[in-house]
Amino acid sequence: MNLFLVLTFLFFSGSLIGWGIEVLWRRFFSKANPERKWINPGFLTGPYLPLYGLSLCVLFVLAHFDVSFIPQAWLQKVVLFIIMSFCITVMEYIAGLIFIKGMKIKLWDYSNCWGNIKGIICPQYSFYWVILSAVYYFLIHPKILEWLYWFTNHLTFCLVIGFFYGVFTMDACYTFNLSAKIRTFAKEQKIEVRYENLKAQIQKKNEEFKEKRHFLFSFHTGKRNFADSIREIIREKKH
Repeated sequence: MNLFLVLTFLFFSGSLIGWGIEVLWRRFFSKANPERKWINPGFLTGPYLPLYGLSLCVLFVLAHFDVSFIPQAWLQKVVLFIIMSFCITVMEYIAGLIFIKGMKIKLWDYSNCWGNIKGIICPQYSFYWVILSAVYYFLIHPKILEWLYWFTNHLTFCLVIGFFYGVFTMDACYTFNLSAKIRTFAKEQKIEVRYENLKAQIQKKNEEFKEKRHFLFSFHTGKRNFADSIREIIREKKH
């Protein structure tokens, strides 16, 4: 079966499922959300997380990795899951580093976690990737080909995925344009903007001005509120 078609489908599925996982995690389990509010975890506006989409593609490819040189069957699985977790952690580190160095934006922050590296990766979340790799391997991977056969036999669903990528592209253009403005502020002030803090500040400003809150459009605010939120983060950074 066409590998490009497979990866296209997996990126679509992983991005949406990953977004759902993060929404539930932040709503019910995250210590960073003591008020238990619904939070859009995405860097983009829509309900998708590209890092999860890429991770699912990586898991699919690595699931075919030959580890038969290891004698014990159970050890083969353990080594495979560790390899999967390592690859995704490296990918997570590279993505985080690109945004920090290139855009002066920190998308997530593990600074309070033990053993973290620059607040981008840490052993705790790498362990979570091991667990998710095992869940994928035993529960999802066996169904992948079945899903893909269904997908290729239903052209209507192909149109849905095509629509997804169209919206995704426009969303990416909009968000990176906004990020360029954030980068300008951050570069002028020689700071690093924490993405979650910025969204929280904008939400606070909207509430102060009694503006309508938007779950997906986290940065939906007037230019004045946006600038004020950036300055608030700058003041916090300096103090």
